[in-house]
Amino acid sequence: MLIRIRRDGFDEPSGSDITPRAAYLQRRAWLKALAGGAAGTALAGWAARDALAQSRPGKLAPLAAGKSTVAGAMTMEKTTDYADVTSYNNFYEFGTGKGDPARRAHAMKTQPWSVDVEGLVHKPGRIGLEDLLKLGAMEERIYRLRCVEGWSMVIPWIGYSLSALIQRVQPQGSARYVEFVTRMDEQAMPGLRTPGFDWPYTEALRLDEAMHPLTLLAFGMYGEVLPHQNGAPLRLVVPWKYGFKSIKSIVKLRFVEQQPRTLWQKIGADEYGFYSNVNPDVDHPRWSQATERRIGEDGLFSRKRKTLMFNGYEAQVGQLYAGMDLRKNY
Repeated sequence: MLIRIRRDGFDEPSGSDITPRAAYLQRRAWLKALAGGAAGTALAGWAARDALAQSRPGKLAPLAAGKSTVAGAMTMEKTTDYADVTSYNNFYEFGTGKGDPARRAHAMKTQPWSVDVEGLVHKPGRIGLEDLLKLGAMEERIYRLRCVEGWSMVIPWIGYSLSALIQRVQPQGSARYVEFVTRMDEQAMPGLRTPGFDWPYTEALRLDEAMHPLTLLAFGMYGEVLPHQNGAPLRLVVPWKYGFKSIKSIVKLRFVEQQPRTLWQKIGADEYGFYSNVNPDVDHPRWSQATERRIGEDGLFSRKRKTLMFNGYEAQVGQLYAGMDLRKNY
């Protein structure tokens, strides 16, 4: 029997810690099914995930982009391997397992696609994907992405600042927040049947956060359009916040005056705050956030990296939170 010993001074979260509450409550039922003869199915699913992990860029349509000149948008860190980024991620509409999106998301149709803009704006309406692609000049931005579960990646995204879309729809003076909504497709998204989630997936930003140049409306990565499992055909990337704030497969923007309650706040407000800024000094109630493991680089028993304040983007975004209590406003 292998006994794992931690060497970095921090406890590793258990399986129940890093799994959403709703999914963890179903674990006994899953184990019962496995004992009843589902083991072969589970192994087949893992084999499919392993096969998908062998994928490389060049399978999807190319998406041209120039290098970004936005301050802080081009980290010099080594990018995470494409296979890891496309096979290990969260997209709960397709299941709570890290490999579920890669195995299932291909069933989602992304054409035609449009985004509805509602609420406190002077120009509400529906914007088709082709028009969205023309709103800003496509840039490549190499961002760190830090997950609340303690792992991180470095990804070359393609898109433009969300502010280009916001300026087009002209928010009214009373608009203070932007709420985002992910598509619901009950036929293609089996995760929608997971109990405990208040679908559709919603997230939100303060308007000044949404207008910040680093807040990216992404249409691609690694020189290509987004894979389905990574949020096709368009998603948000907010690099100084935990990954669940970077909502995928967006179908609606709603501009409002009052702070919206997001999906994860509804599930556990004591664990997932509205701001969700990466802060190594504020622990998740069930594990430390002081360190992280870079996917694809750090071995299982190697020492973790120290988590950076605002995920390393403090110089660019720290002023947005001047005077705020970042422990209370986690």
